[in-house]
Amino acid sequence: MRAVLAGAFLSFIISLFCTPIAIRYFTRLKIGQEIREDGPKHHQSKRGTPTMGGVVFIISTVVAFVIAQVLMVGPNRSLSVTAVVLLGLFVGMGAVGFLDDFIKIRKRRSLGLNKRGKLIGQVVIAVAFAVIALNFKNRYGVTVGSDHISFIRDISWAQISNVGAAALFAFVVIAAANGVNLTDGLDGLATGSSVMVIGAYVLIAFWEFRHNCSTELLGPNGYCYQVRDPLDIALIAAAAAGGLFGFLWWNASPARIFMGDTGALALGGLIAGLALATRTTILLVVLGALFVIITMSVVIQIASFKSTGKRVFRMAPLQHHFELAGWGEVTIVIRFWIIAGIGVSAGLGLFYADYLGVL
Repeated sequence: MRAVLAGAFLSFIISLFCTPIAIRYFTRLKIGQEIREDGPKHHQSKRGTPTMGGVVFIISTVVAFVIAQVLMVGPNRSLSVTAVVLLGLFVGMGAVGFLDDFIKIRKRRSLGLNKRGKLIGQVVIAVAFAVIALNFKNRYGVTVGSDHISFIRDISWAQISNVGAAALFAFVVIAAANGVNLTDGLDGLATGSSVMVIGAYVLIAFWEFRHNCSTELLGPNGYCYQVRDPLDIALIAAAAAGGLFGFLWWNASPARIFMGDTGALALGGLIAGLALATRTTILLVVLGALFVIITMSVVIQIASFKSTGKRVFRMAPLQHHFELAGWGEVTIVIRFWIIAGIGVSAGLGLFYADYLGVL
């Protein structure tokens, strides 16, 4: 537990004090946000705000994880496969977002990589780490990923092939990455929502560590969790949550820096990785309810317009619909945070209810 708390605190401090440095540096390099011309008009005032701030909390997470490992666990402990997968997804998806942000800045437009290029990059990263997650076993024969569909644990009758498991892994990673990316767009919205979801995975992973089948610490009904390296999962999640808290100080309205696609895709990749590593894939739909709702608003808008020529919402994603309806930005962010909190609370409730044998 000390390692988890230390990782969160270190990442928070690094992010809190390094973000202003990034703001000054990005401003000097003229790395500013480009704004959609068809978006809400008041967003034009945000043009030029430093972007790619996700670099800060990605670095703070990795550095804090390494320091916490060395100080609290020991310098001779090798990097676990679980850490490779989770940090690889975090950094790899962030790299795809970084390339997208770089093209936006270089060409001075609101669109970076084309849809095909961005999707190919995400697929390559997701599949690469799916292969690692599904093929390297620990001494108990447990892999990071699973060949079962999982809810709160692997569903015994829902076994799929390795190819199907890799495809599911990639789908969840890409869906989560784009869900967080669509949620980004208002000051602090994606950052605060991601903190809640990742914070939930700190609790879930640490609970699984305390009741892991490998250590034979069983729950009241003989329950244990067949999860690989749950302490590493909790430590990475805690470091990411701490880094996001530090970044939120500067990203809250009025934002002095944006995370950009660099941060949004990285967060989505990490959240998906946490769900897959903790064997709570379907539970992510509940924990990440806000991301699901916002993504579905885009799907509904596109489907309606292509089939009937009419739009359901004034503008998608959903947060912009409420902006055009006259809601203030801070009001939208706080109310959406409440929705995110409800989803996280419900997800944690389901997780604990299963442990107690209620479900």
